[in-house]
Amino acid sequence: MPAGRSLLRADLPPTAPAAPPVARTERYERPVLAAIAVLAAVLCLWGLGHSTYHAFYASAVRSMTDSPADFFYGSFDPAGSITLDKLPGFLWPQALAALLFGFHPWALVLPQALEMVGCVLLLHLLVRRWAGVPAGLLAAAFLTLTPVTVGLGRSITEDAPFVLLLLLAAEATWRATERARPRTLLLAGLWVGLAFQCKMLEAWAVLPALALTYLVAAPVALRRRIGHVALAGAVTVTVSLSWMLAVALTPTGARPYLDGTTDDSPFALVVGYNFLTRFHDVGIDAAGTGSIVASRTAHGAGHLGPGMGDGVGKMFSPGLATQTGWLYPLAALGLAGGLLALRRRRVPRTDRMFAGYVLWGVWLTTFFAVFSFGSVTGHTYYMGVVAVAVAVLAAAGVVQARRSRVLAAVLAVDVVWCVVLTLWYPHFQPWSAPCAVALGLLALLLASLRRPAALATGLAAALLIPGVWTASALSPRYNQPGAFGRVGPTSTRAGTASTTLGPHHQRLLAYLTAHRDGARYLAAVPGWQSAAPYVIAANAPVLPMGGFTGRVPYPAPTAFRKLVDTGRLHYVVVSRADMRPHAFTAGSPVGALLRWTAAHCALVPPVAYDPGDQVRLLYHCVPAHRG
Repeated sequence: MPAGRSLLRADLPPTAPAAPPVARTERYERPVLAAIAVLAAVLCLWGLGHSTYHAFYASAVRSMTDSPADFFYGSFDPAGSITLDKLPGFLWPQALAALLFGFHPWALVLPQALEMVGCVLLLHLLVRRWAGVPAGLLAAAFLTLTPVTVGLGRSITEDAPFVLLLLLAAEATWRATERARPRTLLLAGLWVGLAFQCKMLEAWAVLPALALTYLVAAPVALRRRIGHVALAGAVTVTVSLSWMLAVALTPTGARPYLDGTTDDSPFALVVGYNFLTRFHDVGIDAAGTGSIVASRTAHGAGHLGPGMGDGVGKMFSPGLATQTGWLYPLAALGLAGGLLALRRRRVPRTDRMFAGYVLWGVWLTTFFAVFSFGSVTGHTYYMGVVAVAVAVLAAAGVVQARRSRVLAAVLAVDVVWCVVLTLWYPHFQPWSAPCAVALGLLALLLASLRRPAALATGLAAALLIPGVWTASALSPRYNQPGAFGRVGPTSTRAGTASTTLGPHHQRLLAYLTAHRDGARYLAAVPGWQSAAPYVIAANAPVLPMGGFTGRVPYPAPTAFRKLVDTGRLHYVVVSRADMRPHAFTAGSPVGALLRWTAAHCALVPPVAYDPGDQVRLLYHCVPAHRG
């Protein structure tokens, strides 16, 4: 090492701030970024006019637009009787969009589309600051061409705002780490707390990555670093628990009942029902938390591919990897190669590159472990946070090893990995695999000849198959806007059967409206599926008994009888199947209410409301004092 450079390095104290990259905009950066952003917008926004309602979430959004209280609590029904089985934060943007544009399927999907385009742009900014302009552009492109990204942008799930909020937390943490700014670190805590309102305790899985990045790389003494992280942690906990605390302090009768619980407790909803029950396959029992413990096996998930059970192998199964993991080999190169290079250089702890590998390496490792052993019931939309880290580390690997033969080998492995995944779906775009192989062979030939086009050709080979899967979202055959976000041959259509009122529903609704007689509810129905058409199509105040699972003890028998005795409920609508001895409601709290209804309420003759209805039964209940 030259003497001058050695002297300069020796003069740097161990806590010297890492020099940020030169803030120079390359001439190609803005047009390339604009092209990536336009591509992401087209992929997420194209065809939203063909969106469909997801019956459960759309009912809640419709109800949340009725009043500030229903908006805050996330009421499922317009009368504010029972909430979602989740925290409502992820639906707040959808409810605002419905208020602004009207209650339409596309209006409920639009916020997620914009949020995912925002994720692409924000990821470019983050990676640019860390590893430079080429890496930032590559990370944005990789994320855009990952199927789960576009799937989230065209879905109604909670992961689009969740991913965006965690990226905002990462951005604030990065700025705080560069100059040891505690106030900026508190902002990161705020973003994580808001992400908690979307996905509850899953948001805290990002805390090891954020905390370790600051503790390792912030240019300040260790004691102050620990203090700053503790303050940010306090902000995170305060914001995270704010909704739960507000609900816990509100008297039970003054707010909706909390779905997913047996004791109407926010703790049971968040910790038990939405967290501990996800780990039942590894021996965790949530029965004592006051939450509903029900099977979460994915219905119809068998077509996704093998290996969808819990364990590390699940993350490499075709069902998840085809939505998220096309670039796993490149991401492994980025993480392992980057850490080895830093070790050889013996960089100080405040080194900018080292801090970035801590952030994204811990991010990927933590979420990989959580999803490996926590049940995601075949839902690929959970993988959005994994796709972010994979895109970042893959981009870093390409940039760091761009002049190395190792990159050519890893690109070849990546192409083979992509081809292997496509073998599980031989009838979906079968031309893509041979084309990717041909491009890969051409890239190896160009690399042997030392041609500058070798890298571009190799990247094209690795991105061809995931790009084809991602672009298939533009076809309704391979992605249903408003559904759960799968893209490609494993996508499922949400349908609209349970979100529309057919002729029989309409005639029954007309009868109930005409005979409401001042009641709070038009009728009580077993389960949210029965209530959804009336809520979505007519914003009708029906009482959904049993919550999402049908096992929630709401309303309690005494409360149900009180509704009848006080004139707030006159009718109960059930299907004939629900009244059979071995129906799914037979041994549930709903079953007890239906048995009481059959014993104490009068059956209304179908000729009174719909002579042709052979499916539903209508009971008329009168207060006890009226006999």
